[in-house]
Amino acid sequence: MKLVIKNLKKSFDKKQILKDVNFEFQKGKIYGLLGRNGAGKTTLFNCLSEDIEIDSGQFYIEENQIKEITPEDIGYVLSTPNVPEFLTAREFLKFFIDINQKHLKTNKTIDQWFDLIQIEKEDRDKLLKDYSHGMKNKMQMLVNIIASPSILLLDEPLTSFDVVAQEEMKQMFKNIKKDHIIIFSTHIMELALDLCDEIVVLNKGVLKEIKKEKDIETFKQKIMEALVEE
Repeated sequence: MKLVIKNLKKSFDKKQILKDVNFEFQKGKIYGLLGRNGAGKTTLFNCLSEDIEIDSGQFYIEENQIKEITPEDIGYVLSTPNVPEFLTAREFLKFFIDINQKHLKTNKTIDQWFDLIQIEKEDRDKLLKDYSHGMKNKMQMLVNIIASPSILLLDEPLTSFDVVAQEEMKQMFKNIKKDHIIIFSTHIMELALDLCDEIVVLNKGVLKEIKKEKDIETFKQKIMEALVEE
């Protein structure tokens, strides 16, 4: 399975953000999406999730045949978590599982899902409004994992986590990548190099894959050159 993007363009007023995006993202890999501030990483995610309308181009899933992308195919984890703060974490998970029951591919219990993302037992019945930013982000990430979409868009998902939680989440992404296309947006090069199988740079409205080098410093230099080239 792969996500195919062809000639994708998006402008706001007279400013062209995505000029001519062409790329194929393969299932089973984590792609690190790097770009300078304002490069259009979040705009690209918003186009793929159909939160905003594209100007032209197309994108679709290809697996034996071409398939139009549906909302169930996309999981989108925002950098700023959006969870119902008037519910406890357990109530939120139960509600999400109940309304999505017919689409779910696994039958884990609520506590098994909590265990997956390392939410402590004493925190599971707390109101989400009392959760830290990082814990809210974990909950947002968890419901996307439960839904098991074909494509996971992760927009700066680890910035609010401490070092231990970051390592836990990185390992979880590695464990689930075989079943998904994962695109991981970050501005931290070292994080992308540590976690991701492939590095893609968004610069001047175009996506460019940076071929890996055996020498890490040479690889970093190639990434930097792609980020700043005119």
